[in-house]
Amino acid sequence: MKYIILLGDGMADWPLKELGGRTPLEYAHTPHMDRIAREGTLGIIDTIPAGFSPGSDVAIMSLLGYDPVEFYTGRGPLEAANMGVQLGADDIAFRCNLVTLQGKEEYMMEDFTAGHISTEEAKRIINDINTDLGGSNFQFYPGVSYRHLFVWRNGKADLETTPPHNITGKTIKDYLPRGDGMEEIMSLMERSQGFLQDHPVNRLRIAKGKKPANSIWLWGQGRAPKFVKLTDKYRLKGGMISAVDLLNGIGIYAGLKVMRVDGATGYVDTNYNGKARTALQAIKETDFIFVHLEAPDEMGHEGNVAGKIRAIQDFDEKIVGVILNEIYGLSPFRLLVLSDHPTPISLRTHSSEPSPFAVISSEESENLRNGATFSEKSALEDGVKISPGYLLMDHFIKNWGAFIEEKSG
Repeated sequence: MKYIILLGDGMADWPLKELGGRTPLEYAHTPHMDRIAREGTLGIIDTIPAGFSPGSDVAIMSLLGYDPVEFYTGRGPLEAANMGVQLGADDIAFRCNLVTLQGKEEYMMEDFTAGHISTEEAKRIINDINTDLGGSNFQFYPGVSYRHLFVWRNGKADLETTPPHNITGKTIKDYLPRGDGMEEIMSLMERSQGFLQDHPVNRLRIAKGKKPANSIWLWGQGRAPKFVKLTDKYRLKGGMISAVDLLNGIGIYAGLKVMRVDGATGYVDTNYNGKARTALQAIKETDFIFVHLEAPDEMGHEGNVAGKIRAIQDFDEKIVGVILNEIYGLSPFRLLVLSDHPTPISLRTHSSEPSPFAVISSEESENLRNGATFSEKSALEDGVKISPGYLLMDHFIKNWGAFIEEKSG
C-alpha cells in the first residue's frame, strides 16, 4: 500500500462578505479536491488540543499521529532538527524571525516576514548578528527567508513568547517575552534593532522601496522532544517534501527523509510542479510521502483574499491534480488531502476550529462517498469527525477499511 498526504497549509477559513458569505476554499475552483470528497471519504479533523496555541507545529504533530499533549515541547527544536543543529539536554532552541517594526517609542509589528526578505539577504544578516551578538551561549543559525534559529546553550525555557504573525498591526509592548530569562531575550532583541538600523542589506532594501529587517523576534522556544519514529511505528519508509524548516524538522524526528525541491520557497512563487513530480517519483520507491504547501497560510496572514484563492487553486491544479491523475498506476494506495488549521483572512493569523480532510483509496470498499465538495461547510455537515486529530494517522495507515465499515454501518 502507498500512502500520500497532501497538505494545503491554512486553507481553511471563515466566510467572507466579499465572497458572498463563502470561504476562500468554497469560492476557489478545486475540481480535484472536490473529486476526492465525492469519490472518497470527507471528514473534519480537530488538530489543536485545548490550551494549545493554533499553529502548524502542533497541527502537523497531530496529523502525523503524535499527541501534542505528550510530545510537544516547542517550535524551535523542531526547526533545529532540519538545520542539523544538535541540542544538548539543557539547550533551548527558539524560532528567530527577521521582522519589520514601525514606530519610535512604541513599536508596532508591521511585517513578521520583513517583506519576505530573500534567503540570501537574510543569511548575511543572521551571520552578522551571530558575529555581533552571539557567543558560546548564544548562537544564531540562518534558515530560509525570514525564518531562522536561535539557540541558548544551557538556557531557560520557562518563558511566555508570542508568534509575531499573531500581532501584525499591533503594538508589541504587550507581547514581549515574559518569565524566567526574559531579561536576556529582551536584551538580544533590543540590541539587534540598533545593529540592524544601518546594516548594508537594509540600506539597499530601503533604497529599493522594500521593507527593512530592522529587528529579530524570538519565540517558539523548547527543548529537543523525544519522538517514536513514524517509520518504526508503522514499519514503513517515507519522505517529507516542504520548503519550511518546521515541517522538515518534524519529518526528521518522525524518521522521514527530507526531500529538497529546487525552487521551493514556502510562498506563492514556489515550484508546485517540482513538488508533485518529486512526490510521484519518490512514491515509486517508498511507502509514504507527505507534501506540504505553505502558500495558502501566507496569504491568510497577509489578508490577501485573491492571493489565497489563487494559492488554493494552484495547490489543487498543480499538486493534487497532477498526483491524483497518475497515482492510479501505482495501486494500491490511499491519498489524504487536508488543511491543518484555519488561517482566516479576517483574523490574519491561525484559529483552532477543526479543518476539512478527505481520503480516497484505490480499494472501492474503503470509500464512503459522503462529500459534495471539499469545503468547511460540507465537511461539518456531512463528514466524519476525528477528534483528537492524532487518531487520524492510525486509521489512515492501519485500519482505514475497518474505520469506513464502522462509519457506514
